[in-house]
Amino acid sequence: MDTSVTPTGFPTTFLWGGATAANQIEGAYCEDGKGLSIQDVMPQGVVGPVTAEPTSDNLKLEAIDFYHRFEEDIASFAELGLKLFRFSIAWSRIYPNGDDDAPNEAGLAFYDRVLDELERHGIEPMITISHYETPLNLARNYGGWMNRRLIDFYHRYARTLFERYGHRVRYWLTFNEINSVLHAPFLSGAIETPKAHLTDQELYQAAHHELVASARATQLAHELAPQAQIGCMILAVPTYPLTPAPADVLAARRTEQVHYAFGDVHCRGRYPGYFLRDLTERGIRLQITEDDRAALSHTVDFVSFSYYASLCATADPSQGEDGGGNVFKGKRNPTLPLSEWGWAIDPTGLRLIANDFWDRWQKPLFIVENGLGAHDTLSDVDGEITVNDPYRIAYLREHLVQVREILRDGVDLRGYAVWSPIDLVSASTAQLSKRYGLIYVDRDDTGTGTLQRYRKQSFHWYRHVIATNGASLDTGGAVD
Repeated sequence: MDTSVTPTGFPTTFLWGGATAANQIEGAYCEDGKGLSIQDVMPQGVVGPVTAEPTSDNLKLEAIDFYHRFEEDIASFAELGLKLFRFSIAWSRIYPNGDDDAPNEAGLAFYDRVLDELERHGIEPMITISHYETPLNLARNYGGWMNRRLIDFYHRYARTLFERYGHRVRYWLTFNEINSVLHAPFLSGAIETPKAHLTDQELYQAAHHELVASARATQLAHELAPQAQIGCMILAVPTYPLTPAPADVLAARRTEQVHYAFGDVHCRGRYPGYFLRDLTERGIRLQITEDDRAALSHTVDFVSFSYYASLCATADPSQGEDGGGNVFKGKRNPTLPLSEWGWAIDPTGLRLIANDFWDRWQKPLFIVENGLGAHDTLSDVDGEITVNDPYRIAYLREHLVQVREILRDGVDLRGYAVWSPIDLVSASTAQLSKRYGLIYVDRDDTGTGTLQRYRKQSFHWYRHVIATNGASLDTGGAVD
């Protein structure tokens, strides 16, 4: 692939994209044979309780109704100029219970139609096989990824996808933010037992099962779809020492190493020594079979990651102010501004983590999530119903300037996908008012609204950035 940087700072082959997840946009939670997923019983997102059955206050049950409006939405993505659209397949649309003997044809046919539309508009698909939407049956009756049997269920599901779509999809991701399982066991690992009641042994064994499943899917993709590229996906959170004290530097390093380990396994095919030492010292003995070791040797073709915020770490928990971002917690960096939801806004952190990943693994990179959740208000601007969102434009521009610096640093960065091209239900809080999209969707946190779509000012801005292959960033991205 030609990765030479043009005068704009971006290769001509750079994949400007947008990203979503099935559970956050599709809706139609029980249509056409779809089974329940863990998301259908998480009405308040990561922070809230799990319910016995789906409840009417769960916005994800309808979400933004992409299931019935995908043609309209994909046409708007084409108008935006997207070259890449990352989306996920709802596992329980294909295998309603996760352990079914045969797939649900209606579910497969839906994604055939989505791919047809993407092809018609010349947009490259990137599919996430499992994006926080494990079939609920696998959580309730098997214990989620604590159970080794899920490796085989996932393998059957992945085989079905590769056989059905492998000839028409080039880019695949195995698990979304796989390292998040250590912090959000139900969301990421379908483990219904509260984290406070899980042992470290159970949690890390579940992570091991996911890593083996990911590696087996990688092997399978290489066999069934040799023209395809398959990657891992990591939640990237650069962690700085709270002070220059060596103990704080070491605390920050150890925090990052826990997450780097997931990439090390995917890219090197084995667990790193520092990780094994940590497990040993904590009395954790992973059950690793010889088949597991053989599977892990099948390494990914590229590394993808999400990036929203950075954190700080300290050896003294009493120091500093607590902070957060996505599902990770740490100490707030007092030098950085915060989003409305308290996440540090740190464009330079994106450059730092991309260089770290490139130096460490020497695998092509994709930034597959980056964006700002904010309250938006519809208004009339020169006769157009829109959202005037200079805050989002400023956030994206500052991060894309760093993307250009990443490329100039010599990093093999293949693409960037904004989270998100369209409003969706937040994974962390299950709100629609925490809006990420470049397209506004008329629905509020009570479920009220017409679902009509309106292009925000950031839509026009990003379209111009794509059309100029990043050249407009030098003028603030202003639209001519």
